[in-house]
Amino acid sequence: MTSKLDQLKQYTTVVADTGDLDAIVRLKPVDATTNPSLLLKAAAMPRYAELLDGAVAGSQGDLGLACDRFGVAVGQEILKVIPGRISTEVDARLSFDTNATLRRAERLIGLYEQAGIGRERVLIKIASTWEGIRAAEQLERAGVQTNLTLLFNFAQAAACADAGVFLISPFVGRIYDWYKKAEGRDFCGADDPGVQSVSRIYRYYKANGYKTVVMGASFRNLGQIEALAGCDRLTISPELLQQLADDQAPLDRKLSPGAQGEERLVLDEAHFRWQLNDDAMATEKLAEGIRLFARDQEKLEALLAARR
Repeated sequence: MTSKLDQLKQYTTVVADTGDLDAIVRLKPVDATTNPSLLLKAAAMPRYAELLDGAVAGSQGDLGLACDRFGVAVGQEILKVIPGRISTEVDARLSFDTNATLRRAERLIGLYEQAGIGRERVLIKIASTWEGIRAAEQLERAGVQTNLTLLFNFAQAAACADAGVFLISPFVGRIYDWYKKAEGRDFCGADDPGVQSVSRIYRYYKANGYKTVVMGASFRNLGQIEALAGCDRLTISPELLQQLADDQAPLDRKLSPGAQGEERLVLDEAHFRWQLNDDAMATEKLAEGIRLFARDQEKLEALLAARR
C-alpha cells in the first residue's frame, strides 16, 4: 500500500517545517523551513551546541549577527540532506522597516554565499506587512527570492503576487485557531476557515496567471492537509508528516491549476491597510505572530549571549 505522504507528494511539493535534522532525514521532504521559534528549539538540541559556539565566536559581540549566523549554520546542515531549498527568516522586529529588512536579508544571503551556498537554494522569509512586501519586491528584482510568511488575509496574498514574490506561506492553523475560539465550535475539511483561505488564494493565483507559489503552513490536523492536497507546496511538522507516512488510506487531489478564481485585485497602500484593518482575525494574528517570533528571537539572543 502507498502511504498518504507518498500520495501527497504526487500532487504537492512537501516541505518540512522543522530544524530537526533527524526528522528531515527520516521523512525526506524536498524543502525545509525555519523560523525563530524552530531555531530556538534547535538550539536546545545537543547536536547544535558546536554551531551555537561558532555563531557566537564569529559575531564580534553582535547578538543579531550571532542569531543570523546560527540560522545560516542550521540551514547549511539541513541543505546537506534535502535536494531543494531552505527558508531562513529575517528578524521579526524589522517587520515594519523596509530598509532594515533589506539589509538583514542581504546579510543572510551573504552569509550563505560565504559558506559556498548559492542564493538559488535559499528563500528569505519576511512577514507579510506592507513594508515587508515592499522589501521582498526589491529583493526579487535583485535576484534574491523570498517567502512571505504570517499571511492571513486575501489582500496580503494579492499584494504579494503583484510584488512578484516567489512564494507565500498562508497560515492555515492559526486562522482555524482564531475562528474556533471566536465562534466556539470546531471545523473540519472544506469547512475549515484556514483551508478556505488557502483554497481561495490558490484559485485566484491560477486564474490570473501568477507564478507566485502557494505553500500552506501551520497545520493542526491531517484533515487540513488532506483538504489542500494539490496545493503547490505544503510545509508540515514532523509529527504530522509521520502520521501521513503511517496512514495507508487513499488521498484524493482537492486543488488543481484549472480551478476558477476571482478577477485580479490591485491594491495601493491605503486599500491594503484598510482591508487588513477590516479583518479582525488577520489583524490580530499578524500582530500576534510578529510578537511571538520577536520574543523567541530575544530568547535565542539571550541563549547566545550566555555562551560568550
